[in-house]
Amino acid sequence: MNYLVTARKWRPQNFSDVIGQEHITKTLINSIKNGKVAHAYIFAGPRGVGKTTTARILAKSLNCMNPKDAEPCNECEMCLSFSNSQSLDVIEIDGASNRRIEEIRTLRDSVKYAPTKGKFKVYIIDEVHMLTTESFNALLKTLEEPPEHTIFIFATTDVHKVPLTILSRCQRFDFRRIELAATKSTLQKIADAEGIVIDDIALSLIAKKADGALRDAQTLFDQAIAFSGNQVDSGVVSMMLNLIDDELYFDISDSILNKNFNAAFEITRKLYENGWNFLDFMNGLVEHFRNIMTVVLRNDSQLIETADIYKEKYLTYSSSFSEGDLIRILNFLNKSQYELKSAPNQKLKVEITLAQLIGLERTETISNLLSKVNAGNFSNNSSVVSESSGSYSSAKGTKTNLSSIKNVEVALTKDIIIPEVEKFVSPIYTNPGDMSEIISKWQAFIDQVKSEKIFLGSILTNTNPVNFTDNKLELNVEHSDDKEILRDNKKYIDKKAKEVFGSKIELYVNLGAVSSEAIQSSEGDVESELFLAVKNVLGGKEINI
Repeated sequence: MNYLVTARKWRPQNFSDVIGQEHITKTLINSIKNGKVAHAYIFAGPRGVGKTTTARILAKSLNCMNPKDAEPCNECEMCLSFSNSQSLDVIEIDGASNRRIEEIRTLRDSVKYAPTKGKFKVYIIDEVHMLTTESFNALLKTLEEPPEHTIFIFATTDVHKVPLTILSRCQRFDFRRIELAATKSTLQKIADAEGIVIDDIALSLIAKKADGALRDAQTLFDQAIAFSGNQVDSGVVSMMLNLIDDELYFDISDSILNKNFNAAFEITRKLYENGWNFLDFMNGLVEHFRNIMTVVLRNDSQLIETADIYKEKYLTYSSSFSEGDLIRILNFLNKSQYELKSAPNQKLKVEITLAQLIGLERTETISNLLSKVNAGNFSNNSSVVSESSGSYSSAKGTKTNLSSIKNVEVALTKDIIIPEVEKFVSPIYTNPGDMSEIISKWQAFIDQVKSEKIFLGSILTNTNPVNFTDNKLELNVEHSDDKEILRDNKKYIDKKAKEVFGSKIELYVNLGAVSSEAIQSSEGDVESELFLAVKNVLGGKEINI
C-alpha cells in the first residue's frame, strides 16, 4: 500500500518549510552557521506543531555533507539515508515505550561510540516527560557532559513533568500554536498541489477544529477528502465533523435586534434535531458575541478567526450594539454557560436562556444618562417629557427642548415628571449659634458637590440641616431612596464638607418630614422615580452602610 497521509507526505524537509515557528528555526540556523550548537535541546509545545519535525531537520542539517545556509541539501548520502530511516547516526527513541531505567542505561552506554559516517550522533527522544524518575537520574551525568560528537534533542507536550535538573542542562525552545490563517494557507497549498477543490469556509472549519495543531488539520483534511472526493465544501465538512452551523449564531444576534422571540425555540429545535452538543453551542455563542465586541471596539475584523464571508457579516454589527450591551450579554452568557453544565434539562435551559437574551433591553450607562440629563434646559416648573415632540410642556404652558434626554425617557418607558425646585429655606435650628457657619456655606457646599457629582448634588438640594453638635451635622430627607444614596456616598460627602467648611464634619441622615417649602409634586417624587428606574434598568443594587 503506497498511500501516505498528508501529514507524512507533506512533512517539512527544511527549516524554511516549518510553519509558524520562525522564532525557533531562525535561532537554530544561526547556531549552525556560527558553530554554536548546544549539546542538548528540549522542544516543548502542544501536539502537531512541528517539534519532532524540527528535531529531525536539525539532526539532518548537522550531518549533511553539502549544507546550504545551514539547510540540509536533501540530496547527499547522509540526507538520503536519514530520509529512508537507514541512518545509524540519528537514533529516534519513543519515551513512552522506552521509559524504564534499563533502556536508559543501554542508551548511556551507546553514547560513547563515535558516529559511523556523519559528524554527530544525534539522539531524539520523543515524549521525554514519560521517562521515570530513575531514568532521568540515570541520564543526568551523561546529559551534562556528553562526548563532543553526541547531541540530545528532547520533545515533549508536557514540559512541566520534566525535572528541573534536566531542563537546566538543555536549551529550551517553546513551540507556539499555529495561527488559523497560516493553517488555512498551508492546507490551500496542499489542496492546489493535489488537485483538490475546497472552499474558504471549509478550510476555516477544519483549521478551527484543529485548534492550532497543523497535523490535526491535515488529518481532518484527509478525512474530508475520503468522505467527499476531490470536491470538498463547507456543508460536507460540517456534516462530517457534526459542527454547529455558524449561521445559527448570526440568527440569534439578528433576533436580539429584531426582538424575534420565536427564534429561541426554532434554534433550540435545530440543535436538538441535529444532535449538536448544547455546551458546544454556548461556547460558540460566547465567541460569537466576543467577535461582535471586537468589531464594535476596533471597527475592523482582524482579530476574528473565521471565514472571510463571516468577517464581512460581523462588520455589519459595528453600529448595532453598544459596548455596554455587549458586556451585559457576555456576562449573562457566561453565567448561563456555567448553569447549563448542571441543568437536568439542557434543551429547556437553552430555550429559556435564548428567550431572556432576546428580551434584554438596550440601555445607556449611568454617566451617559446623567450627562444627557445635565445638558437639558429645565424650566422652574413641573414638566412632562413628550416622546413625540422631543420637548416637554411646563405647567404654565411654556416649552423647553429636551431632545438631549430623549433616550432617558425611552429607557424608563414612561413620562418623567421633573419637579419644581424651590430655593433652600433654612429650618428652625436647636442651636442657631452653632449653625450660622453651616447656613452661610451650605449652598456653596452643594454647588461644589454638583460640580463633580450632579446627581448627588441634586439630592443634597432637597435635604435640610437640622442640628449641628460636636462637628456632627444632622440632615433630614423626605425619601428613603435619597437617604440610602447619601449613605452610600458618606465618605465622599464628609471629605467635601471638610474642604468647604474648613474642619471635619460628619453628616448623619434621618428620614423625616421636611419644611412646608420643600420640593413637592402633584404626581409624586420624580427624582426618587428616576433613581428607581435607573436602578432597575441598569441592574444596580442598593448597599447599606
